[in-house]
This record gives sequence, structure tokens and C-alpha cells, in this order.
Amino acid sequence: MTLAIDFTGRTVVITGGTRGIGAAMAEVFSAAGADLVLTGTDPARVEAMNAEAPAGVRYVAVDLADDASLERFCEFLGGLERLDALVNNAGVNKVGEMRDYDLSDFDRIQAIDLRAPWVLTKAAGSVMADAGYGRIVNVASMYGVITRAGRSAYTTAKSGLIGMTKTAAVELAPHGVLVNALSPGFVVTDMTRGVLGEAEMERMAGTVPAQRMAQPEEIARVAAFLASDLNSYMTGQNIIVDGGYVDV
Repeated sequence: MTLAIDFTGRTVVITGGTRGIGAAMAEVFSAAGADLVLTGTDPARVEAMNAEAPAGVRYVAVDLADDASLERFCEFLGGLERLDALVNNAGVNKVGEMRDYDLSDFDRIQAIDLRAPWVLTKAAGSVMADAGYGRIVNVASMYGVITRAGRSAYTTAKSGLIGMTKTAAVELAPHGVLVNALSPGFVVTDMTRGVLGEAEMERMAGTVPAQRMAQPEEIARVAAFLASDLNSYMTGQNIIVDGGYVDV
């Protein structure tokens, strides 16, 4: 018995795979031998990345907030020769107190962070169930478990994603498909910088028991385990990777 993570011959789909945690996941999964399908939102950038992509890596432009784009991507998933793992990683956030929050911003966050993963889990889960094997990892957040002022829209979406994960796990387990959520804490990404700013990032890092924020690859390695054959029995769980923050 080997404890190495090996995705040789496997196809892994990662949404939001062009930057941040998603890009780190792409590196980790690729290093383990996976063939990758990675989504991005900018068609021009996706085309340029495909022109330089190594063998076994394909980028697809998808607007997860657009029903037509999402439907086309679901059809694309159904046409893959094989689909072994899906990582619903793409997400957006906007901080603001409820009384001042624009409903359109709330709706966009729900569309990308919750509705799209539900749709993709439905589509990919069906393909995987027919094949008798699959792994789905939904990237939620510690803010799906705790919250703070200004996070109402994000917490609504991420707590919903954790709940959806549990139900999908129950429904798909009889078909050999395992579904888990992965909830990062503070991670050094462009999105974190955009939401917090450098000064607040430094302050928040000091509140973490580990005394630092996570690097994207630290989250990626946990995702790789959840999506691999090393995870053969765990399903319906929410794995919090936060340096101890939620336990404080």
C-alpha cells in the first residue's frame, strides 16, 4: 500500500484555476499526474493561456454567474472522456454591512459562490455516479462556520455551500462519489489583498494562533488529498484549514 497521491490518468476539473488558490491547486494536481481542466473568466486570457499550456492542461472560459455559460460548461463536462474529480474553487466576495449592501452584489455572490457549485455538483455528480467513481471538493470558507461584520453575503453563500455538500454527499455516496467541503481561513491571495488591504492582512495574521496566513499551496495540498484515492471513506465533511483561528 502506498501513501502517495497519484492522479495519473485522471481528469480533474478546477473552477477558478487561473490564479490564487486555484492556480496553486493546478500546480499540485499537475505534479501528481492529473490531466486538468481549469476555468477562468476572461476569454482572451484563457485563449492566451491555452496557447502556452503544457500537455494535459486545458483552460475554458466560463462565466459562473451567467446561466447560458454555465449550461455550456455542464454540457462540456458531460462530453469529457472521463471526469474523476471536480473542485468548485471559484468565488467572489464583497465586504459591507447589510443595511448598506446592494442587492445586486448579494445576488452575484450567491450566483458564483453557491448556485454555480450546486449546478456543477449536479452535473459532475451525475457523470461520476454513472461511472461509479468520483470526488467533489467544494471550497467554502471559515466564514461559513463563523462570521464577522460585513460578511453577511459571503457567509450566507459559504454556509449554504457547506450544507449543500452534506446533502450531495448523502445522495452520491451509494454511487462511489465522495463530496467534501474545504474551508480555508486567511490565505495570501489577490482576493484577500483586495478585501482586506496589506495593513489589515498583517493585523489579521497576528490574530491567527499560527501567527501567519496560509499560503495557497497549503490549501491546495488538502484539496488534493480529498480528491484522491487516499480519501476512500470520508464524505460530507467540512475540513477547516485556518491555522487554529476558528478554535480561538
